[in-house]
Order: sequence, then structure tokens, then C-alpha cells
Amino acid sequence: MFAGRYPDQTRFAFRPGITCLTTGAGAILLNPPHSEKLARLSTEQSAALKRLNVGPATVSDLAGAGPGAAQARGIEALIDHLATRGYLTVTSCGDATDLYSIIPFGRPPPRPDPTPGASMSKFAVLHSDSAGFVLEHPLGWCDVRIHTPRLLPLLGGQVSDCPDLPTTVVSQFLDDLSWAGALVRPDDEKSSFEALSWSAPDLWFHRRSTLGQRVVTWDDFGPTKWAKGRFAQPPGRRTAYPGDPVALPVPDLAVRRSQDPPLAAVIEDRVSTRAFDDERPITAEQLGELLYRTARTRGTQAAAAGEELLSRPYPSGGGIYELEIYPVVRSVAGLESGMYHYDSFEHALCPVAAADAPATTQLIKPAAATLAGGAEPQVVLVIAARAGRMMWTYEQIAYATVLKNVGALMQTVYLAATAMGLGVCAQGFSDTAAFVAATGVDERQECSVGSIIVGSRTP
Repeated sequence: MFAGRYPDQTRFAFRPGITCLTTGAGAILLNPPHSEKLARLSTEQSAALKRLNVGPATVSDLAGAGPGAAQARGIEALIDHLATRGYLTVTSCGDATDLYSIIPFGRPPPRPDPTPGASMSKFAVLHSDSAGFVLEHPLGWCDVRIHTPRLLPLLGGQVSDCPDLPTTVVSQFLDDLSWAGALVRPDDEKSSFEALSWSAPDLWFHRRSTLGQRVVTWDDFGPTKWAKGRFAQPPGRRTAYPGDPVALPVPDLAVRRSQDPPLAAVIEDRVSTRAFDDERPITAEQLGELLYRTARTRGTQAAAAGEELLSRPYPSGGGIYELEIYPVVRSVAGLESGMYHYDSFEHALCPVAAADAPATTQLIKPAAATLAGGAEPQVVLVIAARAGRMMWTYEQIAYATVLKNVGALMQTVYLAATAMGLGVCAQGFSDTAAFVAATGVDERQECSVGSIIVGSRTP
């Protein structure tokens, strides 16, 4: 019995997102995107459901004054049914104080056997929010809200770490942590490829940026425009850097349409280039053409009041276009070395940092690890995201969408550069700290999210 394993003062409540409609024929539990009908309810069970609609209650509260044994068993059976399907939040109490709550977002699995020597899972995360501490696991079925700091020492899995609480409370808490997946056996995450290959950030990012058991509705997920009416949307055009911009020549796209190789040839010829011709480096005209063909802002569009969408050659989620390109130049014919920002509206390069600045050097040198013989690249296009543009519109999936846009931009650069006879090599990393040092930006407003090397191919 579920209800019978908890102390009498334990309180039960419908978890967030559950709606219970009581009718003369029974009740309907609405649990988007599913629902369940409850029929053949006793009078006491129907009254208990109505009481749960009001707020948290103990089994005694739900049974009413002076219940008989049969009625009490009926209430416990109802609690068991609701809890085993993940409809109820369970709050454990002690001395009239809330200790912790189990808040399901999925259907609970069977309880595991006791696990002596259990320790906290490497994927479990304890964090605080406006209501206190929350323990979460990306593959879990519930969150555990910890109402008192006295329980925190128990997260190591040892009963002896909390001598000021009754043993029964401590044992129940540890049992519930194992049930929630937060405590695991010592060897559970040390012997399988799957557990060792996934890092905690990767698994969290995967689960938090996709629909699934935790997220089943669009209430706080996707393009909610949660910031509308509270904050102004960050403008489509980035504030210009000081200094005189370097105007870039505009290529004749009509000529390119007639002279470029066909798309099938470009796709088949696309490769990552790891050797470049420093004796005949890429020219400023070629760099300008590549940027124009792949990343210029073709136009703007006013959407709803206070919203601005853009158009560029590559696709971008929601037409938001949060990405910026920073060419870090080591060797370009006709262009001084240094770090620039590409003004996609004016098709110009704005100086950002000098060639001999430590941050500029740090942005170039790591890229040599992917080139033949450790050669330094002619140009590194650092891709940055003005995250607020995306996060103003999207919840939970904003950063994931940014990375998808980076992939779309990289492929566009690959194809245009291949058509132009240039070499390209995308990077799987970028130095975020060096980018911040070079630009002086607040990383929460703009951060590097990718980089790609371009230059002239070896003969």
C-alpha cells in the first residue's frame, strides 16, 4: 500500500498540471495530453477528490471525522491509485514542519530494493529557486523539493549524516531518493558505456531542450515570447564597435548564378580542408564575397509591435537571426591582421581587437590543432550569439536552437566557399573566455558558439 508506508501527517495534493472534474457518475482526471475516468467511486472517495481539489490533505483529512475501517481503506486505495499513476505530490512532514515533497511529472516506476552504500547519481542536480532547494535527475520521473536544509547532509546516502532527525524519517527520505533515481548503487554509473559516455551537462541539455516526459505541453516551452510586455526585444542590429569600418566589395550575384558550379557538384566536392596556401592567402575581396553570400542581412521585417525579424542567406529559427560573425584575420591579402566584427547590414568589417592582443592570439592558436602540421589558419570566423534575441522568444529550447542555427550557417559557409574554390574547416570548439576578453561583452548578452576556418587551398 502506498499511503500506508508514509506517516499519518503526510500530505497529498494533485501535482501541478492535474485537473480533477467530479461528476455524478464519478470523476475525470485531466493530465495533458492524457485523461482518465474514475468510476464506481464511493461517497467518501468522491468527497476526497473534491477535498484534493481544494489543496493538500492528509489521509485523515480526506476520510473525515470518525471514519470506519472500510471507509479508511477506500481512501487509502484511492490514494494508492492516484499516486502510482503520478497524479499526486507527496509531502513528508515531521513535527508540523514540511520536510520534503515528491513532485512527479511522469509515472512512478516500482520501488527499488534497498541499496546499501548508495551514493548520489552523477546526473542528479541540486539547485535553488524561489521556493527553496530542488533535486532533479534528467532521466527521473519526479523532482524532490527539499524544504529544510537539515536533509541536505543525507544526499550522500548515509543515515549517520543526520543524527537530529528520527531514523524513520531518514530511512524514508533515502528510500524516496533511490526511488527518484537520485541515489544509485556504487557501481551503477561506473560499469556501463552509456553511463560513462554521457556527461551530466550533455544529458541535462538533451532532456531540457526537447519534448518528453517532463515537458508535454507548450505552456512554458518553445516560442512562448515570455518576455513580451516585460522587456524590449534586443534589436536585430548589434551596436556598432568604435573605429572606422572597412567597406567590403559587393559581389555580382547575377554573375555568380551563371558561373558557379551546380549545387550537386558543390555538395559532392565539399570537404574539410586542413592545409592552406600561405604564399597565396585568401584576399579581402574573397573574404568579403564569402561573407556577403552567406551572412549578410538581406532585409528586415517588422512583425508584431516591438518585434523585428531579419532575412539572411541561411535559415534561422523564427527568423530571429541572433548570430554574429567575427573574422579573426592572420593572413588576408589586402586586409590588416586583427579581429573584426562583420556588420551584416552595411557589409563592412569593424575593428574589434589588434592582431597582437593576447585574446586575438588565443582565438587563432587553438585552431592550429585541427590543421596539418599545426599550421595557423589564415582566417577564423568566430560565430557568436546575441542570446537575448533568441531567449526573448523561446523558453527551454533557446540555446539548442542557437546551436542548430550555427550548424545551418556552417554548412552555408562550406557550400559557398566550395563554389568559390576556397578551403574550409569547421571547429568543434571555440575559446569563449578569449572571445569575452577580446570584445569586452557580457557573456550572457553575447557569447561565442562556434568557429570555422577559411582560407586559400593548397595547389
